[in-house]
Amino acid sequence: MMSARTSKATTVWRQPDGKPVSCLEKIKVLNQNIQEIETLCADALEDGVLMGCDADQIKAALHELIDGLKAPHNAKK
Repeated sequence: MMSARTSKATTVWRQPDGKPVSCLEKIKVLNQNIQEIETLCADALEDGVLMGCDADQIKAALHELIDGLKAPHNAKK
């Protein structure tokens, strides 16, 4: 199964100053992290729907979770 992100152009990861991240190993780790999160979210959505929950409510809860994440203290917003 092809993921939703697989068909999209590769993300250009940026530093707080807007410059692109150039380290290939960092880019690889970031892309792997996003792919893992996508898989976990898809599994949570599928589980919820199979248990009779509303898909839109599950998606809203996932959005709320992401929106509530705090950046590390040394990261600039």
